[in-house]
Amino acid sequence: MDTAPQASAAAPAFIDKGFRRHRRYTLFMLTLVFMFSHIDRSIVGILAEPIKAEFALSDTQLGVLTGFAFALVYATLGIPLALLADRSNRRNIITAAITVWSAMTALSGFATNYTQLVLARIGVGVGEAGSTPQSHSMIADLYPQHERARALAIYSLGVTLGVTFGFLAGGVVSSLWGWRAAFFVVGLPGLALAVIFRLTVREPQRGLADGTSPGEAHAQMPSLQKLREAARFMWQSGACRHVTIGLTLTAIAGYGGLMWIAPFLERSFAVPRAELGAILGPAAGLIGAVGTILGGYLADRLGRTNLGWKGWIVGYAKFVAAPLAICGYLQADLLTALLFYMPATFFGAFYHGPGIAIIQSVAPPSMRATVSSILIFIISLVGLGFGPLAVGMLSDFLEPLYGKESLRYALMSTALLNIWAGVHYLLAGTAFAREMKAPVLQ
Repeated sequence: MDTAPQASAAAPAFIDKGFRRHRRYTLFMLTLVFMFSHIDRSIVGILAEPIKAEFALSDTQLGVLTGFAFALVYATLGIPLALLADRSNRRNIITAAITVWSAMTALSGFATNYTQLVLARIGVGVGEAGSTPQSHSMIADLYPQHERARALAIYSLGVTLGVTFGFLAGGVVSSLWGWRAAFFVVGLPGLALAVIFRLTVREPQRGLADGTSPGEAHAQMPSLQKLREAARFMWQSGACRHVTIGLTLTAIAGYGGLMWIAPFLERSFAVPRAELGAILGPAAGLIGAVGTILGGYLADRLGRTNLGWKGWIVGYAKFVAAPLAICGYLQADLLTALLFYMPATFFGAFYHGPGIAIIQSVAPPSMRATVSSILIFIISLVGLGFGPLAVGMLSDFLEPLYGKESLRYALMSTALLNIWAGVHYLLAGTAFAREMKAPVLQ
């Protein structure tokens, strides 16, 4: 197995420039992988209206397709794959994951009915279950605590960039050749990425950035029987507990908005599908990318004076983003709606790096992928699974009152959850500052 240069147990030593270059390359490749996963994950949102029309679906059925069908298997399978990752080569697991989800995305284009499309989306979830916890663990082994929020913020650019390219490709390709062609266009390049990733990325030494020796990391490796210990640690750690709740609430509102923003613009503002990508790419993707980087930078910068800022910066940003989003959904004019939506996206994206950095910093090195998989299980099953479904169900429920505008009020309802999430991020910051001085696990 390829390994990075070894560090002593006393300090995280990145001893040569070659390793520094390779850790930057590894971060770039993991970000690219994350971007591809979100292209394949989010493209269903911009294709929702033509799929609904072809298969005569309700908004609730669309909610199952865009969220729950993917999230159920993605969340459930993530835990055993993360346990495997804490004991074996993470790079190889990620390679296999890219291959599976890319192939299943392309196969989505062959679906001739709703059931087949749901099964294909389940297949995408199977593949993507083997990527994120493994990536979190690798990044935490390569970057020390004081650089971790920025590194994970860069990695999290995969979300916003993936949404950008997914919306652009889905909007343009579906308007020219139909929604099935869009699945082919975004799915097939992932197979080439899997080969490049396997051949050029090395597996890092566990605990390197924390000065943990290979022997110590190996001795601490969890087994299936220790999954309960990881879950218990996450509950005992106030930092982990509050970040998990905050991320879950954010995911309900965020994935609900992400999967339904394109249908909302089509229904309420009659935006042609060919133009949706050009509007949503910059609005939801590029502006979100800037917010993601700034959130990670501010968390690390302000965290030098008080570690609590790792969580506080996200909490305050949430309090700004929520009312802006609600005001955007209330507008009758497209331009005015976007003027509210874009800053809401900017501040809403602050959470990507700092929250994961908090969890990866308080968790022991040998437990990081497992803890990350539990986190993803919760936020995926509740957030990704329930978020789009809740918006769809609310839209169907409100349709007798508001007609095609029912989606507007459904999205407003879930956006309110960001305020609740902000409270938990404030509590997480306070707990993090305390636990870095007195760890939960000594």
